[in-house]
Amino acid sequence: MRLYYWLMGVLFPPKCVLCGKILGKDQLDLCRECRESAPAYPFGKRKGQFLDSFAAVWYYEGNVRSSLLRFKFHGARHYAAAYGRLLAMKLQSGYPEGFDVLTWVPVSPLRKLRRGYDQVALLAKAVGRELGMTPVPLLRKVRHNRPQSRIQGEAERRANVLGAYRIRRGAEISGKRILLLDDILTTGATAGEAARMLKTAGAAEVHCAAVAAAGKE
Repeated sequence: MRLYYWLMGVLFPPKCVLCGKILGKDQLDLCRECRESAPAYPFGKRKGQFLDSFAAVWYYEGNVRSSLLRFKFHGARHYAAAYGRLLAMKLQSGYPEGFDVLTWVPVSPLRKLRRGYDQVALLAKAVGRELGMTPVPLLRKVRHNRPQSRIQGEAERRANVLGAYRIRRGAEISGKRILLLDDILTTGATAGEAARMLKTAGAAEVHCAAVAAAGKE
């Protein structure tokens, strides 16, 4: 078994999840340059529509944006483990009180079929491993709407996701403090619509966390 892991390390050395540089022996997930220069998203319990707070690891720009596009559209599903570790660290420092339930914003069945995976479900599993929580699917996507990335303007984005989600049958939500994961937050329209459904179903609080968020203040 040791020989197997050694051989895999030689053939497929670990690389920085942002820039792709081969990592040194003392490095995990990020090279030294990216760890120091990646545009960190400052922690502060910012609120959004129907969201009690939201947090992110980085701003959605530069190498962060390129990395997430590879994760989301180009099959780099193995990035989920690194993202999960980094996001979990942010959550542990910012939310010491923890959460009752960990869930995520799902993609539509058609999009999952075309892509081959639900990238946010992979992220939820990775974050769950770090936090000692099992992700629970509370939402299902019932409408295959246009990708938010192709729509300009907050109002248009909110209209595009309105009614796109439903609560799964048998989901235990009432009175729960929920951690809702997404990969990217731009205007927050998608996460806000998912949170609206969770709040309507009786959730006490909904807090969103993502790998990256758009727009420096």
